[in-house]
Amino acid sequence: VSLWPGILESIWDKHSATAATPPPSPTSGESGDLLSSLLQSPSAAKLLNQPIPILDTDSEYICSLALECLAHLFSWIPLSTSITPSLLTTIFHFARFGCDTRARKMSAVNGSSPSALPGQERGRLGVLAMACINELMSKNCVPMEFEEYLLRMFQQTFYLLQKITRENNAHTVKSRLEELDESYIEKFTDFLRLFVSVHLRRIESYSQFPVVEFLALLFKYTFHQPTHEGYFSCLDIWTLFLDYLTSKIKSRLADKEAVLNRYEDALVLLLTEVLNRIQFRYNQAQLEELDDETLDDDQQTEWQRYLRQSLEVVAKVMELLPTHAFSTLFPVLQDNLEVYLGLQQFVVTSGTGHRLNITAENDCRRLHCSLRDLSSLLQAVGRLAEYFTGDVFAARFNDALTVVERLVKVTLYGSQIKLYNIETAVPSVLKPDLIDVHAQSLAALQAYAHWLAQFYSEVHRQNPEQFISLVSTALEAITPLISSKVQEKLLLSACHLLVSLATTVRPVFLISIPAVQKVFNRITDTSAQRLPDKAQVLVCRALSNVLLLPWPNLPESEQQWAVRSTNHASLVSALTRDYRQLKATASLPQRKVQLEDTKVIIHQTLSVLEDIVESVSGESTKSRQICYQSLQESVQVSLALFPAFIHQSDVTDEMLSFFLTLFQGLRVQMGVPFTEQIIQTFLNMFTREQLAESILHEGSTGCRVVEKFLKILQVVVQEPGQVFKPFLPSVISLCMEQVYPIIAERSSPDVKAELFELLFRVLHHNWRYFFKSSVLASVQRGVAEEQMENEAQFSAIMQAFGQSFLQPDIHLFKQNLFYLETLNTKQKLYHKKIFRTTMLFQFVNVLLQVLVHKSHDLLQEEIGIATYNMASVDFDGFYSAFLPEFLASCDGVDSNQKNVLGRNFKMDRDLPSFTQNVHRLVNDLRYYRLCNDSLPPGTVKL
Repeated sequence: VSLWPGILESIWDKHSATAATPPPSPTSGESGDLLSSLLQSPSAAKLLNQPIPILDTDSEYICSLALECLAHLFSWIPLSTSITPSLLTTIFHFARFGCDTRARKMSAVNGSSPSALPGQERGRLGVLAMACINELMSKNCVPMEFEEYLLRMFQQTFYLLQKITRENNAHTVKSRLEELDESYIEKFTDFLRLFVSVHLRRIESYSQFPVVEFLALLFKYTFHQPTHEGYFSCLDIWTLFLDYLTSKIKSRLADKEAVLNRYEDALVLLLTEVLNRIQFRYNQAQLEELDDETLDDDQQTEWQRYLRQSLEVVAKVMELLPTHAFSTLFPVLQDNLEVYLGLQQFVVTSGTGHRLNITAENDCRRLHCSLRDLSSLLQAVGRLAEYFTGDVFAARFNDALTVVERLVKVTLYGSQIKLYNIETAVPSVLKPDLIDVHAQSLAALQAYAHWLAQFYSEVHRQNPEQFISLVSTALEAITPLISSKVQEKLLLSACHLLVSLATTVRPVFLISIPAVQKVFNRITDTSAQRLPDKAQVLVCRALSNVLLLPWPNLPESEQQWAVRSTNHASLVSALTRDYRQLKATASLPQRKVQLEDTKVIIHQTLSVLEDIVESVSGESTKSRQICYQSLQESVQVSLALFPAFIHQSDVTDEMLSFFLTLFQGLRVQMGVPFTEQIIQTFLNMFTREQLAESILHEGSTGCRVVEKFLKILQVVVQEPGQVFKPFLPSVISLCMEQVYPIIAERSSPDVKAELFELLFRVLHHNWRYFFKSSVLASVQRGVAEEQMENEAQFSAIMQAFGQSFLQPDIHLFKQNLFYLETLNTKQKLYHKKIFRTTMLFQFVNVLLQVLVHKSHDLLQEEIGIATYNMASVDFDGFYSAFLPEFLASCDGVDSNQKNVLGRNFKMDRDLPSFTQNVHRLVNDLRYYRLCNDSLPPGTVKL
């Protein structure tokens, strides 16, 4: 650590002496108070204002190697006395190479001389130096004596930050940042992120560190980033800072006001600027560059990501300064709403319908920008909904009411004048804008569902008129949109809002509102055109929930279950009319066209029914009872249809999905006899031939069918009590004699994970099926004498687990190792006589072989611990019998090397020492094999 800094220093000093002093910069007087307050010493400031030397090629090459070595060293050595102030200062000098645009230009001018370096190469030294600084920064464990060094490092780096964000006549901040090497900017942003996430809590307490001034520099740096990625990275830093501030305030409520006052101006400035950045009004050129079509790995476009990250910052400021944030955002929303609500005066009736009479190109462009901004601001208002509920409901009630009233008004306005169907001068631009604003207004209103629910619980006894009016008006806005003629984006927004009103708010009067009755009639009317699948499922969920979910704030006696039960039965009956008629023709052969029509009916009905069951599965017993009563006939029809479609894997897949949801949500309501009938039907249908056909010949759909069937069995075998115990033999037989032989030799992971999870559940929840030892017997004898039953099945299951460790699939290996360890923790698996005497050392052997072959290196630690847990059951046997046998069977090593390996394995019995010995054995064994393999043939070994 002392060698490389010496080289760097000597090169720096040598070239500094010969560097021509440049003319004084017109901005040299700008260092100002901030620099001296950061550095606390005029001499340090003077040192940093020295001109940067111009290095020759050899010196630059040596410096870059030295910095690379230091970065590597810093990645693993602790912060200790070997890292001195002079070392930090030297590295820091080189960090200046990256941000000195003047040096870059000079070197470019001198490029003709052979000793000068291109500016790009000089910038690389800056990048390498920043990499060294970031390695030091990333260490969270800082010794007390090192804190002063850190402070000095921050001071020096913030001098650089001030340097690259300084404005003068020749440069704006953005143009200065554009001139710098992109990698250097990345490293600098990494430095700022590490400072805020790791060290801010440490440094903030130093009176000589001006945090507010630092935020001012960070603000400049953020909002002058030359690239979108750079801006995103800076927003992440602000998010980290806001999280830090929020947790600090929560832990120090006493001086909350003092902390907030210190940062208030900075936060308000940040909020305003982030809001400006998402508006076309202020930032059109940059926003139009963002791609809004290509989806990334998170299924969002570049524009959506930009907006989401910006809104997260807005939301976090709202949490800290609710009043400021609201008073900043709402007037901006209001301005754009006025434009939108004012469009009504430009709507004229033409021969083909309604037309928006705005045609001038400039007006259309301004309208486009205003509508895009309104859409973004509606999302912002929706994102802030959570900050009006809970403890602050009463304090912020008026603000929230203002927002909700505006949103209800806007959604109704959009639905009444049908802006989504209007003709415009630029249909390719303005029509999507109008649809988006309407959809976003519905989505924003949906975000306030929890606020509406709290409002309802506060006012349901006295004067609920205002609440009733809000909900009724919202429903008037939704109803016209529930139509197959409405664009899907808008239709789905309306459906989601309806679901939230029915599920989260649950007002008792919902069923009696004419708008809701209209939707009931629309959905149950067979002559009406069906909605697209997604929308149909959502609307049916909403209508079902209106009837099934208990009303809040009312006792059981006032829930009107009898009427609601009858209504729910007739709703489900209407939704399943065509499906139930299939039962009569199920067994008859069908022509291809007929079969396709049947498949469509099955798909449409089961997707709706499955969703209804899922949405009620966590609700009260009464809700689930009514749900099952309504569904009973359809469930029986499904069971009758199942055998007829066993060879159509796409249909079987949907049917098993439905049954799996039923088993998970309505198992109790279905009752034992019918559940037994379902399981027996499935067991009869899934013969060895059928399973082979599904897994081997029908691709992923066939495998999914089998996986869902195994998942249903997982639910069954977990059920407590004796009811389903009679099925255990057939379930185990199905697994071990029918499914396992088909998949055992396949390299594909399909079905395996589900099968082994089922086997684990069989053992874990039905241990007494195999081991009958009673507590009384173990107390009387002092040792648990195990009565083993179904031994052959137990051995077969264990053998399957053992085989799975010989296969390359690392996920399956990890899962199965976890299952064995769990069984040992909960049921003492490794201590059971059958395991101890016939299987224990086979498993240990397999695990050691896996370590030697390095096939599952990511799981080294887990394998080491499992090996210890198994060996610890019989350490004597492990050391005296297993280890010598294991070494004797090892190929590729001679007897002398085997003896050395045996001697080096200490007879430790604690976990850390044992696992260390295992890893040493494995590494030494591999080393010996490598050495022996590399010897030329015919070598005589002494």
